[in-house]
Amino acid sequence: MDLFNQSIDKHKNWLPYQGTVNYYGKLLVEQQANFYLNRLLETIEWRNDEAVIFGKKIITKRKVAWYGERAYAYTYSNTTKYALPWTEELLALKSLIEKETGATFNSCLLNLYHNGDEGMAWHSDGEADLKKEGVIGSLSFGAERKFAFKHKQTGEKVALKLEHGSLLVMKDTTQTFWLHRLPPSKKIVKPRVNLTFRTIEEK
Repeated sequence: MDLFNQSIDKHKNWLPYQGTVNYYGKLLVEQQANFYLNRLLETIEWRNDEAVIFGKKIITKRKVAWYGERAYAYTYSNTTKYALPWTEELLALKSLIEKETGATFNSCLLNLYHNGDEGMAWHSDGEADLKKEGVIGSLSFGAERKFAFKHKQTGEKVALKLEHGSLLVMKDTTQTFWLHRLPPSKKIVKPRVNLTFRTIEEK
């Protein structure tokens, strides 16, 4: 498989029913992906994520950041974040995946996982602020990690490996019918940065 994954079918739906997930493989060659990984680690205003669960504030090791066209409010896990202005690198990556997918995005939620001990539990991106059945473009940099889906009713699972510099797209009814997660792995010692480009509904 070459650097641009020409053998990967970006039109293939990895979900068997009730949703659409397309994996585009690597959009960037190694040198470009390394450049963006380093720039994102250096320039993004990373903060430990907070969640309020059963009235108790939880602070995660994983770090997050929220950027957008405007200071959009985004509420999940009973906490609200306000978007910071786009950086040069985020605008370039947004343009890249908009050209690749034909979708448009006005915001981006970023996650920094320092190593394989850090992951994400089963969830769906169905917050009221997000465009219903909108496209979510997920760019991955750094450590290659497993990414899994589980159907909410049947429990059926699907898993992929997300490569350095690769794009995964979730759309249609995926968030309605499927959960997804990033499982932890003791074998992984390098960081991973994930960018999920989204569309916030204007109110």
